[in-house]
Parts: sequence; C-alpha cells; structure tokens
Amino acid sequence: MQSSGAIGVFDSGVGGLSVLHHIRQTLPHERLIYVADSGHVPYGDKSPEYIEQRSHTLARFLVGQGADAIVIACNTATAAAVASLRSLFSIPIVGMEPAIKPAVAATKSRVVGVLATVGTLESARFAALLERYAGEVEIVTQGCPGLVEQVELGELNSAKTRALIERYIAPLLDRGADTFILGCTHYPFLVPLIRDVAGENIVLVDTGAAVARQLQYRIQTELPQRIEEDTSAQFFTSGDAAQASRIMSALCDDTVAAQRLPREFI
Repeated sequence: MQSSGAIGVFDSGVGGLSVLHHIRQTLPHERLIYVADSGHVPYGDKSPEYIEQRSHTLARFLVGQGADAIVIACNTATAAAVASLRSLFSIPIVGMEPAIKPAVAATKSRVVGVLATVGTLESARFAALLERYAGEVEIVTQGCPGLVEQVELGELNSAKTRALIERYIAPLLDRGADTFILGCTHYPFLVPLIRDVAGENIVLVDTGAAVARQLQYRIQTELPQRIEEDTSAQFFTSGDAAQASRIMSALCDDTVAAQRLPREFI
C-alpha cells in the first residue's frame, strides 16, 4: 500500500535553510516542513542535554505533522541527539557533521581550518571524525561565537559580521589553511563575505548537498512504497513569527510565511 509523507527539517534557527535548499533541488516533489528553533538559538553554547531535549521536542512535532523522514540540519544538534532520536523513532533520520574527509582530500597545503560552534568542536562525534579521517593533515579548529546570531538577524554583510569573520579566519590563514570546513549550517549564507575576506582561492567545504543525497537514498531504500504528491513547504519557529518570516524570505529569496510553534513545543 502506498502512502504519502513529508520531510521534516529542523535547526537551531534559520541556518538549516541552506540544507533545505539542497533537499529541494534533490527531491523537488516532496512536501517539506521546516522548524527554526529560534527561541532557543544558538545551540552552540547550550549543554548537550538541553540540545537533546529540544531535538526530541522538535522531532515529535514534525512526526505529528506527518513527517516520515527527518533531517537534523544542525551539526551541534546532530552531535547531541542523533543517536537517541534514532533509538526513539523508526523513520529515517539524517544528521550533519563537519566534512573532514572531503576537506582532507581537497587540501594542497595539508592544513584544513574548521569553522564551527563550540558545541560541535567539543563533541565526541567531532573527535571521532578527526581520529578517523584527519590522518597527517593538520586540522585547525576555530569556534565562532556570534556568527549564528548575525545570520539570525539577517546581517550577512554588516561591519560587525565582517569583523567577526576577519577575527576567526585570521588564525586559520596564519597556519596556512587553504581549505575551510563550514561546520555550521548558518555559515553557507556567509560564503560571499568569507571569500571576500579570505580570498577566492580558499576551498570552502559544505555538507548540504551530501546530506540531501543521503536523505534521497534513505527514503528510496527504507520507504519504497512512499509516493511524492505534494511540493508544498511549511515553516515554523519557536521565536517571533514576523521576524522569522522576514529573515527566511530574505535567505530563501522567496516569500515565506512562518508560523509560531504550538505552545507545548516552545
């Protein structure tokens, strides 16, 4: 028997829209439900237990809305919650992690810089990635407090955002990094500014497209009777709906009307 479903996507805020873009390109006939947990942003300075609790709450909401596959469009939430979510739900759950392997393959200077939240860099999952893939390549990590908040405000090219990027990129360039990993889904929206500061020759590695391909594979292999019949998209936020609508519309280059999550999920 065939059934219809939806792809649920959540992030600490609007950053996961960079992943949603790749999902829409790869799976254009799917219904999408996106949740920005902007009422609790940023995740990077929260405890793993807090992030896990929020992830469970958002996953329950998405499943209740008809999602039969979920993408955790957040590196920090993946590190904190992907294992427990997979134990609780029998649907495909796809997470994010910094792209150490492709970055190691891309670097010519043998030095890779990682731009990420402190929560991601301190996670056991990230440590395991380094041990597995870094090899003899030097990995220089840089926590980036404040960048997520700038994207949440829609300040993609402000003086403050530029100053933060200059501060965080300088140590990576000083160490000789020629490849940067964008270890947070908010950061792809800052690519033009990063390139302006770091130079056009820097290789920037993002995992959004790879996540979309993995999601496609999981749906095809685990939900073979599923039909694609609805290309609509719904957007929710745990923050201010008017502000979320404005920022999401700008980032998506389209009109987005975000709804506030029901009170029990806030």
